[in-house]
Amino acid sequence: MNILYMPTGTVYGTLLNFQREHALWAPRMSEAPYLAPPRAPVLYIKTANTFTPAGHAIALPRGVAEVDVSATLGLVAGEGGAIAGGVLFNDVSIPHESYYRPPVKSRCVDGFLGVGREVLPFENFGGLEGLKRLTLELRVHGVLAQTVALADLVRDAATLWADVNAFQTMRPGDVLMLGTDCLADGSRPRARAGDAVEITAAGFKPLTHHFVQEAT
Repeated sequence: MNILYMPTGTVYGTLLNFQREHALWAPRMSEAPYLAPPRAPVLYIKTANTFTPAGHAIALPRGVAEVDVSATLGLVAGEGGAIAGGVLFNDVSIPHESYYRPPVKSRCVDGFLGVGREVLPFENFGGLEGLKRLTLELRVHGVLAQTVALADLVRDAATLWADVNAFQTMRPGDVLMLGTDCLADGSRPRARAGDAVEITAAGFKPLTHHFVQEAT
């Protein structure tokens, strides 16, 4: 029997870590309240109530017709500050406009983090440098909705890991997601009740979830 992976520590997401989205937001980075672009990684937390195992349903809350779905890769912390490997995620959110202050009520809804089936060591990809050649694909009902190239990161996996560990300690079991990319117009792919979303990447087992409407 296959045992599905589930995070055992804190899961951190990273904002504005893809070149296209960073460029779209650059003109606004000098506006209030911060008046300058961020110098350190911009992080948020996906709380434990959001974790949904691979193959399980994700429920849309009452009154929510559609959600953003996003393919990303998480770096899983091992012992001694090392990276144990990587895992696919579907980072789900109610559509919103805030970035510098990510709204918890939009990102941390019950079930809103689809978790990949397995953690793979990066030796499978030629180390962290090899991740730059990895591409994630997101499909909604079998139709390709987005292709995410990790070559387009602002901070690649090694740099992001080092920059975050410079101000906080990643404990064994913690996860640092590399970030999610946007579409050309700045939006993200959307899913509605009845949709099936699949995320694939070379070497990983596909990550699939179907969306349902929360029971009344």
